[in-house]
Amino acid sequence: MPSPESFQLKEFIKSQFAESNPAETIQQVRKKVDESMLLLPVLEGAQIEPFDAKGVTGDWVSMPGVATNRVLLYLHGGGYVMGSARTHRDLAARFFQAAGVRVAVPNYRLAPENPFPAALEDATAVYGWLLEQGYKPEHIAFCGDSAGGNLAVVTLLALREAGKPLPAAAILLSPWTDLTLSGESVKTKSEVDPMIKLGDAKEQFAYYVGNHDPANPLISPIFAELHGLPPLLIHVGSDEVLLDDSVRLAEQAQAAGTEAQLKVWDGMWHVFQSLASMLPEGRDSIDELGAFVKHHVF
Repeated sequence: MPSPESFQLKEFIKSQFAESNPAETIQQVRKKVDESMLLLPVLEGAQIEPFDAKGVTGDWVSMPGVATNRVLLYLHGGGYVMGSARTHRDLAARFFQAAGVRVAVPNYRLAPENPFPAALEDATAVYGWLLEQGYKPEHIAFCGDSAGGNLAVVTLLALREAGKPLPAAAILLSPWTDLTLSGESVKTKSEVDPMIKLGDAKEQFAYYVGNHDPANPLISPIFAELHGLPPLLIHVGSDEVLLDDSVRLAEQAQAAGTEAQLKVWDGMWHVFQSLASMLPEGRDSIDELGAFVKHHVF
């Protein structure tokens, strides 16, 4: 049963995302989203330290007492067109608290200025940089929400195909795995999803995909061969347009022999964990995801 807080928050989100302005530029949308995300308080005690991974900047999010030789590489969401290390500081901080590891959040390049494969190149570069810093693959986990969940999976695929060592595990929050938008929930959940509008999603993926085939497995990993990946844990809300992106990914990974666990949270919406400061389900989800990371990297 969803918490009372969830009903209030869902109505608030609906009111905030009720109308989109087609006249707004992507830069204006970014500014609006950044400003709203930065209103969220960052977990008390979190320490932010910038890094530069061979040209890809980002933030270390940590606090005294966490393991410095373990790391969670967090790939932020935002439809590949918005978001940053700054907008995801609270989520990153809550994950280092739950998992007991440092969190690295890169500012990968965004579309439309930098379409596919720019984000994939940056994520792969940051992982390589972490290895060069002395982190062992078995002490690294990936995390991604929404488009960042997509990026986490396709980075694993690219590393596997290149014969590179893979991290120990990956946790995915409402991953966007099918940029062709062919999942059944795209239709059946469109009236109950308070967060995602199909028109906006189509515009965002067009910015990112450019002239490429959206069914390319490195763009839509739902069409990839999912064998040989590290253990996956996927959390998604029952009221999401992209629900089937998670369900099908888990089913296909399991069929390919990859360990993949899926949890569907009743009444929750897209990346509900981002409101963990106000939402008990968000905190509970992060605790479970963090425990999964801790189990695999320690």
